[in-house]
Amino acid sequence: ENGLSQRQLEKISGVKQPVIARMEKGTSTPQLETILRLLAPLGKTLKVVPIEPATASV
Repeated sequence: ENGLSQRQLEKISGVKQPVIARMEKGTSTPQLETILRLLAPLGKTLKVVPIEPATASV
């Protein structure tokens, strides 16, 4: 979305590039702290919202 390379994101977040690469590939399960460290310099955060109940089809 921001057009940043993994190296640029590493510099502004402090999260190492190999960790970012594994997250992008979906081959790791990052800790919440890591996700927040990536989001903060991008001006983003996480929001906890209620799960919508599934509506049953009749």
